[in-house]
Amino acid sequence: MALHCTSAITTTVTATILVLTTLTLLSTGKKFRWCTLSDLEQRKCAELSKVLLSVLPPATISSFARVSCIRAHNTHDCIEKIRVNKADAASLDAGDVYSAVKLFGLTVVAKEVYVEGTCMFAVAVARRGTLNIQKLKGTRSCHNGARWTSGWNVPLGFLLARNDLVWDEDQPLSHVISGYFDASCVPGIGVTTPQLCNLCQGQKSYIWEKNHFCESSGDEPFYASEGAFRCLKSGVADVAFLDHLTIMNATVSEQEEYELLCPDGSTAHLSAYATCNLGHGPGRAIVTRHNFQKISKKFLTLIQNLFGKKGKEKARFELFASAPFSGKNLLFHDATQYLQMIEEEAELSQVLGLDYVALLQGLGHEGSSLSNSLVRWCCISNAELQKCEEWALNVKSDPLVCVQADSMINCIELIKNNGADAVSLDATHAYFAKKCALVPVAAECYGQECTEVRREEEPETLTPLTALPPIYTVALAKKNVKHINIHNLEGRRSCHSHMYSPGGWLLLSRYTVGALENEFLNCNISSAYQDYFWKSCMPGANGNLCKVCIGQKEMEGGKGLSRCAANHNERYYGNMGALRCLLGDASGRNFGDVAFLEHHNLLQNIEYLDNSGWGARNTASDFELLCLDGHRAALEDWKACNLGPVPPNIVVTRPVTIRKVNDFLRQSQVPSLGSTFQLFQSQQYGESDLLFKDATRYLVPTSHLDYEAILGASFSHLAESVFNCTHAGIFDICKQDTCTYAPPH
Repeated sequence: MALHCTSAITTTVTATILVLTTLTLLSTGKKFRWCTLSDLEQRKCAELSKVLLSVLPPATISSFARVSCIRAHNTHDCIEKIRVNKADAASLDAGDVYSAVKLFGLTVVAKEVYVEGTCMFAVAVARRGTLNIQKLKGTRSCHNGARWTSGWNVPLGFLLARNDLVWDEDQPLSHVISGYFDASCVPGIGVTTPQLCNLCQGQKSYIWEKNHFCESSGDEPFYASEGAFRCLKSGVADVAFLDHLTIMNATVSEQEEYELLCPDGSTAHLSAYATCNLGHGPGRAIVTRHNFQKISKKFLTLIQNLFGKKGKEKARFELFASAPFSGKNLLFHDATQYLQMIEEEAELSQVLGLDYVALLQGLGHEGSSLSNSLVRWCCISNAELQKCEEWALNVKSDPLVCVQADSMINCIELIKNNGADAVSLDATHAYFAKKCALVPVAAECYGQECTEVRREEEPETLTPLTALPPIYTVALAKKNVKHINIHNLEGRRSCHSHMYSPGGWLLLSRYTVGALENEFLNCNISSAYQDYFWKSCMPGANGNLCKVCIGQKEMEGGKGLSRCAANHNERYYGNMGALRCLLGDASGRNFGDVAFLEHHNLLQNIEYLDNSGWGARNTASDFELLCLDGHRAALEDWKACNLGPVPPNIVVTRPVTIRKVNDFLRQSQVPSLGSTFQLFQSQQYGESDLLFKDATRYLVPTSHLDYEAILGASFSHLAESVFNCTHAGIFDICKQDTCTYAPPH
């Protein structure tokens, strides 16, 4: 109780101090100090101060009417001035915003919104006919700023994801870049990599205040996106990396002379930035100190209402125009339509986006960390964690760390949030990962086709398959229950490997609820299954779809812990779990009439359950497959009697960690002398398909394939159709992350 009271008193005192500080500022007329980065910005800021004094009535003169313009040497100096209370606010590139918040303790109060949304596309521009994106190595480059979104972070993430840039993380990324390009100008990069500054043209001096060479300020001619474009146009560089806002208003002659370099190796007109870009990220934002948030928001709201696009006094002064001061993007970007205020409690990832924050962490913006040299694998159950820990003891490459999660969806969230690096997902969850901007790094390969190209001694020489062998979904019933067939399953008890499983949830909808074929039926598959089956075990679902589930260890008077959990802690989870469900628990209760699972390892799983005592005296001959024509067949006839193929499992990661995870997986498949650990075996842990499917022969690198190629057009179309109508919470999480882009009308 004492601790609670202390906390409440502290909060009250803090709030009181903030109110008093605000009142003091208003009464004393202390100036609001804006940090500027060039003489032109200083001129525009001084004009803002002058006009603000003239438009506010004397009776309402406050601290806001007295704007002071604080000239900084560079963006870092600006951030430091705000931190030590020598300036109050500035508009910065999102890369500098991240550094200001994470490394210097500042906070974001507003962000710029442009006519097309909050996105800023990163584009590579070159002279027409001179270059393509696949020939960048050894060229001369100009970048708008060190650690800036469109000139550094997104392009480097793009190059790393394509393996064009090799970074072992034992050295600073800037050193790798200096070896990749022949010469560069990256304003603000610092003196440790002079190769990245040798194209810059700012004034050189041993006196810090007079040195403007390669600095992130307007005194460096090649600073910012306008400067990077100027660098290219001057002829000293072959390519410029900048934001799309700079080329939106390119002159006719510039459009004829320059073009965009597209990711597929083609080129495009400067106006095609929405489809020909290296990626996108957040635009600029305004930072201040934590104790100055409310005052800064009031100031920004005031000047926006007066001088913004719809301002009452915009005839006197235009906040988002720089031409009257013979410059561009002064104080704010000229393309800004309005400033969007940020909630005080907003996380940085909410402001900049999860993907962008994860990218910056992957690029080492917080300095080197232990996680940069690790591969963090996501595990969804205690059994997976046990297998993962044994994997970690036997792997020969980078250290492996096992991260605990409670479902595949939770793993997607963790990877997106940079809390884990990789996981192997079934096809439906891989579809989710695609929507969440994760990328495929490898695919599981099953069957004889994989054995034929497998070379145990040289996994790096594996022949990439153009078509990955599928797995088949089967409907299984007990042989002695003769009256059940594929056409009369409605109202029965069903066993599914898990919610969203490619075969037992997505593909099954074609043959049971029929939601896609009949517009009058409920097209929400999750809801339709609730009505279709009497009761089920579909781990990860709810309602009557969980009534057959039994959880982990049974407690007195009820079901066990982790009941209906979307992981192996629910004993009816997965292919082995669905088989257990069909057999029923040890007491003979809690069983289903039909099980939907995958054909692989079916005979081995039946034998395992028999030997373990779960399925005592049950052999393969005690079960039959339900065929689509209404007949039954023996288990060995799965090729002719199945519900259809589904794509293989896919290992996913963030784009910036593709190379690290790919190298790790390659090394993990190299046989280790004296080791008994098997990456694709799970029964010794009491389950099946832990971390990977037990039917996996090896992992195929997928750098040559995209999601569409791996999942196939048919499955992708089915998933799109279902999820246009069936809500999945993971989509909400991922939609919150990306910046918005609305093409102009």
